Amino acid sequence: MTTRRHRRLTLTGSITGAVLVALDGTVLTVAQPTLQRDLHASFVQVQWTSTGYLIAVASLLVFAGRLGDRYGHQRLFALGILGFAATSAGIGLAPGIGWVIGLRVAQGICGALLQPATLGMLRATYPEDELGMPIALRTSAIGLSAAAGPVLGGALVAHLGWRAVFFLTVLPALVTGVLALVVRVPDGRGPAVHVSAIRLPTGGVPAAAPAPRRVPAAAAPDTSLAARLDLLGACLLAVALLCLVHTLVALPGSGWTAVTGAGAITAVAAFGAFLRQERRTASPLVPLGFLGSPPVAAALAVLLSASAALFGALFVGTYFLQDVLALDPLQSALRVLPLAVMMVLSAPAAAMLQRRHGARRMTVTAMTLLTLGILLLSLLDRTSATPAIGAAFLLLGAGFGTVMVTATAVIVHQASAEHAGVAGGLQQTAMNIGPTLGVALATMLMTLTAPTAAGKVPSAGGLHRTAEAFTSAMGSTLPALACIAALGALAAGALPHRTKTTGAPQSPTTPARDGQQPSTATTAAGSE
Repeated sequence: MTTRRHRRLTLTGSITGAVLVALDGTVLTVAQPTLQRDLHASFVQVQWTSTGYLIAVASLLVFAGRLGDRYGHQRLFALGILGFAATSAGIGLAPGIGWVIGLRVAQGICGALLQPATLGMLRATYPEDELGMPIALRTSAIGLSAAAGPVLGGALVAHLGWRAVFFLTVLPALVTGVLALVVRVPDGRGPAVHVSAIRLPTGGVPAAAPAPRRVPAAAAPDTSLAARLDLLGACLLAVALLCLVHTLVALPGSGWTAVTGAGAITAVAAFGAFLRQERRTASPLVPLGFLGSPPVAAALAVLLSASAALFGALFVGTYFLQDVLALDPLQSALRVLPLAVMMVLSAPAAAMLQRRHGARRMTVTAMTLLTLGILLLSLLDRTSATPAIGAAFLLLGAGFGTVMVTATAVIVHQASAEHAGVAGGLQQTAMNIGPTLGVALATMLMTLTAPTAAGKVPSAGGLHRTAEAFTSAMGSTLPALACIAALGALAAGALPHRTKTTGAPQSPTTPARDGQQPSTATTAAGSE
């Protein structure tokens, strides 16, 4: 099989996996009311069909990426997408809400295996100077699925019931998973060889390499499975992310209680213990040199702030369209359509423009567009016309679609092939925690600003029932979310001005061994 066909198959699998995960989330939102009625479930139980999935995904993404780095991204991708298909079919056949929640948690575990691999496969298959367009196509496909999901989900629920939305992803997931198992695509994880380690004598025949130096038994590294995979670090990070996500989800409804406070404290303590573990272990889950790299830290901060600002604004905007303007779900989806269209169009454009203008300039511009879109959304009221609404969502889509490409490209470029899965896991973690943070912040701000608008205190976590109260609270909540986007624009100042992907040879690397970190003297992206 030719290299070009290898790349096409890898790109197809990566896009399919990302689209199936994105589509699953959008169609579930449409199906939840019908699911609640059919299974006689409470509102809290239905919420856990989303919350359980989110907690499972967020807590395991980085460890799943590490597994992909060690055992192969294609193998983890096949396992994840086949498990995703099996759990989707199980949910479609579930007899009660308890089964749905349990299978959604299992589906979240499969999603955690799947998502980092979609980026890890691209990093391992494509040359560094050709990564921009595959990432852009993947982003465009996600935007397209976000646009099609509510419409497709609504049609399926209306004619076939809520179970049909889960059967929707089974067949394409099975086909993609079987192809990933049958067609072996080289993943580029073979160890690099020192050019300088091969000494040529005058006759042109390689000299014999010196005999390897024996390591005394007392100094031998711990080669156990726990040491090689840093299971302790994985558990600490999972606890930190689990407590963080659970606190963010519970905070809007219950406020600061003993439970949410304990969750926040546990998250901070577990993350501190995780950092200490990563400094001490010989084989860390997340190399601190990579995580502490200014471009990587800045790109993660940008993705976190952009996704928090966007999804917080979308949460408020959806209620505005339906509760204030009294639009039905289909009419609301049509008003939001410019966002998805611009995500589809801006992603490939961003990949081309980034080559000319660099990641820093493109990301700052994109975050500025995102900030302006949220501010324009905050100016809407009951008299706002469709063009003004469409313009706000158009700016949101153009900004977020560009950020997804530029910031993700920086993270993937900075990672060596040996750490591509961890890089993908970190990117996906930011993209899962950001929306949770944004929705939680938007809900709390809308609640806190309600008394001055309505003259009475609403129930905890409740959204406002009168159009005047909602519009007034929206006018103060959305500027706060715009400030988060503006902070992301400031963080983008630490991104590389130019991405060095000219294909220049990298400095020698040593083969990765258990207990050792592969060393690279140059990174794929750097600052001019």
